[in-house]
Amino acid sequence: MTDYTADIREAVKILRNGGVVLYPTDTVWGLGCDACNKEAVDRIFKIKRRNDAKALITLVGSLAQLEHTVDNIPEVAYQLIEYSEKPVTIVYDSPFPGAGIAENLLAPDGTIGVRVTGEEFSSQLCKAFGKPLVSTSANVSGQETPQCFGQISAEIKEAVDYICLSRREEDASSVPSSVIRLSEGGLFKIIRP
Repeated sequence: MTDYTADIREAVKILRNGGVVLYPTDTVWGLGCDACNKEAVDRIFKIKRRNDAKALITLVGSLAQLEHTVDNIPEVAYQLIEYSEKPVTIVYDSPFPGAGIAENLLAPDGTIGVRVTGEEFSSQLCKAFGKPLVSTSANVSGQETPQCFGQISAEIKEAVDYICLSRREEDASSVPSSVIRLSEGGLFKIIRP
């Protein structure tokens, strides 16, 4: 187990102050902020130059965090999370009441996309922060998604408050998660395979 303590401590400090961080995840490098901070979420939309009608993904570090973020989790969600061969983002009907999720993070229909990360750094970061994090690819909307840290543009790097030090040297190609829409009645739709 790698010691990410100092890096995570610095990232958490920035996140708690409403900042935006650039961090490694279980998929591609992500732009992240406090998922409960509307102003921080707005900043990510501006950095990405993305239409705020397009919802952002939320990242959590454990099933316990998921249960404090999402209301009425269908049983099949647990199976998808456990048995999926690649990271899977699940779009749920609604956030957990009282979770404090920023409204501008949700889709126009009130749904919320959440992924439980199994990757060590992002999982530790979510747990240390104690709240869900925004996780969206580190690129301007419409541009190619960077597959590793070295492909992230200077524009994105200059726009954030902190760039995590961990895992920068990795050059293996990463891929975005699968995205699956689940409804309480068992309705199931694959949005991105």
